[in-house]
Amino acid sequence: MSNTLVNIEFETDYLVGARKVIDKIEATQMNAIDKAVEICLNSMLNQNVVHLFGSGHSRMAVEEMYPRYGSYAGFHPMVELSLTNHHAVVGSNGQRQAMYLENVEGFGKVIVNNFHYGKHDSIMIFSHSGTGNVIIDIALEMKERGIPIIAVTSLAHSELSKSKHSSGKKLYELADVVIDNCAIPGDAMVKIEDLETPVGPGSTIGNTVIVNLIKCKLASKLTENGQPPKVLTSGLIVGEEKSKQLFEDSYEEYWAKTRYL
Repeated sequence: MSNTLVNIEFETDYLVGARKVIDKIEATQMNAIDKAVEICLNSMLNQNVVHLFGSGHSRMAVEEMYPRYGSYAGFHPMVELSLTNHHAVVGSNGQRQAMYLENVEGFGKVIVNNFHYGKHDSIMIFSHSGTGNVIIDIALEMKERGIPIIAVTSLAHSELSKSKHSSGKKLYELADVVIDNCAIPGDAMVKIEDLETPVGPGSTIGNTVIVNLIKCKLASKLTENGQPPKVLTSGLIVGEEKSKQLFEDSYEEYWAKTRYL
């Protein structure tokens, strides 16, 4: 089904759309993902960190990377609640405020200036559009510091969109490695008969596949290099006592790795 405004091909079934996103990532993004893994590997082997940032619902990709089961220290989640707290929706700390703040130019610079940075740090930035002011602020600030940038974005959406930042830049134009999350423009994939607007966003599927591919490939590389990560693991797999110890060890490792921040 096609949207006559910008000729977007929608699906009538979400599972079909989700499979297309995953298949397209496998077919087109593995080289970029491997390059991202090498950047992350350099950071971690040198006892520095990979910063993670996403505003709005892109925060979900940050939290998917660490801390959660099947993940490990070495990633530094940069989560600003003012940009990502959607629970209230309206009233105090509401969605209107978050959407306003993510387009306040200069706010990203304030966020970046809250931390110190290591010589081998890198950053992974998540943004479906890659055009918001805070996202571009952060990319520009990291670029100025010489920190490699991995962008996870929808190229189809970003290429059709106008940058909101005074620089005129988009995230994919500032990144050292660009990974396309393969979501369609507008994100929502499913068009329902007699419903005017589409439903069912695909970027979360794409982002989640990408970060876990990176996480798994990176764990393999770290292990090959004699630095196997302490992975947060369920008690169903290793027993409750071992699971608790892995969590404690991971938290301690995270603290040690992020002390210079």
